Amino acid sequence: MKKIIILFASILLLAGCKTNQTNGKISIDNTLPPVETKAPNSPQFKPAFEGQTRVAGVKTKTELDVKILTDGLVNPWGIANLPDGRLLITEKAGTMRIATLAGQLSAPITGLPAVISEGQGGLLGVNVDPDFSKNRMVYWSFSENQPEGTLTAVAKGRLADDEKTIENATVIYRALPAFKSTLHYGSRVLIDKEGNLVVSTGERSNLQSRPQALQLNSAFGKIVRITKEGKPAAGNPFLNDPNAKPEIYSYGHRNVQGLAWHPVTGDLWENEFGPRGGDEVNLIKPGKNHGWPTITYGIEYSGKIIGDGITQKEGLEQPVYYWDPVVSPSGMTFYNGNLIPEWKNNLFIGCLSGSHILRLVIENNKVIGEERLLASEGQRFRDVIQGNDGALYAVCDGKNGRLYRIGKK
Repeated sequence: MKKIIILFASILLLAGCKTNQTNGKISIDNTLPPVETKAPNSPQFKPAFEGQTRVAGVKTKTELDVKILTDGLVNPWGIANLPDGRLLITEKAGTMRIATLAGQLSAPITGLPAVISEGQGGLLGVNVDPDFSKNRMVYWSFSENQPEGTLTAVAKGRLADDEKTIENATVIYRALPAFKSTLHYGSRVLIDKEGNLVVSTGERSNLQSRPQALQLNSAFGKIVRITKEGKPAAGNPFLNDPNAKPEIYSYGHRNVQGLAWHPVTGDLWENEFGPRGGDEVNLIKPGKNHGWPTITYGIEYSGKIIGDGITQKEGLEQPVYYWDPVVSPSGMTFYNGNLIPEWKNNLFIGCLSGSHILRLVIENNKVIGEERLLASEGQRFRDVIQGNDGALYAVCDGKNGRLYRIGKK
């Protein structure tokens, strides 16, 4: 009798598991109403396809453990994992810090090239070499002053053994031309499987500069792919076009502050700020034109229509997903850890004006569910990554900038 009871219990347990998984995938309850309840700025703009905006809401079932590890950062901007599990963090004014998972912060790491931190400028995205344990190389983007204006630049250097300075810091790339603006620099830094750097830029915001997002002789509003020496990478789509910058990978972007690799497909995804409405998530393919400012789901901050007021045009890529009103998406990461299985392959985005961390459930390159995490914290989330321990780590804007850990209870 005891064996029969155990067998029956096992059958029930297996049946319960099947309701949560389909072909090995964690199922979700996406019958909740959309998380966005505010009226759109542009109700006249209709999505190009079902599920392009305001999809069903989802809710994490796992009980989360949310901790503020420190509030001692000063305007943090980017995070990268070090091999030992600690976090390398950029601060906008021009220094880096190392944070332990207990929340202890190093003294500011110096030795970096000067940044111009006015407006949206400063020390921006950061990443470490896949062979960091051997070479201790760090790569970062920042806004740099030039006689003609400012620009987004990329540099590299070695983190000293004592971790107090960056040694032999060298600027390897400049997103030309320089322009007199302190807005829309981008910028995140990824490293691809071939060891090249993938870097995002902004179109510098101005009415004068914004058309350059569509021009192949300008690095404004682009994703560029370069070697670790700053040269155009082999296989780039415009490498042999004499009228194009050979480092360009994709174009027609506004202000790209989020880049991430999909953990299964290896595809490159990005997010970018819209104006008043029209924040986007895009799947990036080489050589594709994403249309800004010809097409957009946003309007000017003044309320005026942008260009011809169109959202679609032949030959221009549609966003996979967009928001109106805006959430101000910044750093992002796909989750591929085992700590919280229901998050597997979900996209997480730190949101500034939205004051939350977005969770997007994506299947077959379409968003099927959206959740807003940590909204009650009232923070401007600037970047989020998955730590080596499978938890999420996020930094927030501010003079008392917070570092959060989001794990499982």
